[in-house]
Amino acid sequence: MLTKSEREQHIKEAILMRFEEDPVEASVMMVHTFNKDREKVKAAVDIISKYVDNICRNPTEEKYRKIKVSNKVFQDKVRCVEGSREFLQVLGFTTTMLHIEGQEEEEEFLMMPEQGPDALELMKERRDRLQRGEPVRAQLDRQVQVFRPSQHAMHFDLPPEFYNLTVEELKREQQQRSDLLEKSSMLRTKAMREKDEQRERKKYNYTLLRIRLPDGNLLQGTFYAWDRLPVLFGFVRESLVDGWQPFELIAPGGQKLQENEEVALAECNLVPAALLIFAWDAAVHADIVAAGGRSPVLLKAELLKNIQTLS
Repeated sequence: MLTKSEREQHIKEAILMRFEEDPVEASVMMVHTFNKDREKVKAAVDIISKYVDNICRNPTEEKYRKIKVSNKVFQDKVRCVEGSREFLQVLGFTTTMLHIEGQEEEEEFLMMPEQGPDALELMKERRDRLQRGEPVRAQLDRQVQVFRPSQHAMHFDLPPEFYNLTVEELKREQQQRSDLLEKSSMLRTKAMREKDEQRERKKYNYTLLRIRLPDGNLLQGTFYAWDRLPVLFGFVRESLVDGWQPFELIAPGGQKLQENEEVALAECNLVPAALLIFAWDAAVHADIVAAGGRSPVLLKAELLKNIQTLS
């Protein structure tokens, strides 16, 4: 599983590779994806939009087509935002060194030549694309797998020494018992206990979920710990032949999960892994069976094609 920094690096590389193909879209992605501070991004987008508006309203006035790079507003609000320089270049700005009266050294400017009506309309369109831009998010690979249960899965033949604990295991178990005793001896409120539980759940970014189907097969997928219940139900529904038919998912302990509840998987104690039970809605399923409309196969053919035996 990729770390967050690795995912971000892959996104950066993909956007940069796209620059030659579509420099406008790539530079918009850079502005909105490479910068985490959304307020800074908004400020930069607003200032760049103002540059465009001024040029379009005054296309023949050079002062609106010239940006002094050392200008405080440009330095503090635009240049600090990664991708903004690339977007300005896509608009038509080029780097130029100009002599300033009263100064010995030349200064760096971004200059744009005078634009015709068609070019101005194109510039407005690109400004609009920048304003509508959104950060690119990594898509989690669900790593979907389907397992059939093995007849020997519940039979274990272990040597007697398997049950002998090592010194390290004994020390670890003693420490766990000491910690548990210390916690139980403290007067702890419900809020304190819930806070501890939340701290434990935050240790995990992902969860591996298996759904046991009525035919005994297991559907497995990987999720973010903060994915909501509708995401889980959608994953199951997309895997079914009769995905339109209402169903239930039952969590460990017998809790029935509700598809319309915007609750994170971590908040349902489904991390770092859990086994859920799938069940058709009893009333609807009975009507379908009575009408002879029940499908003999639950999962889609492309999933069953790669089914594995669970050892």
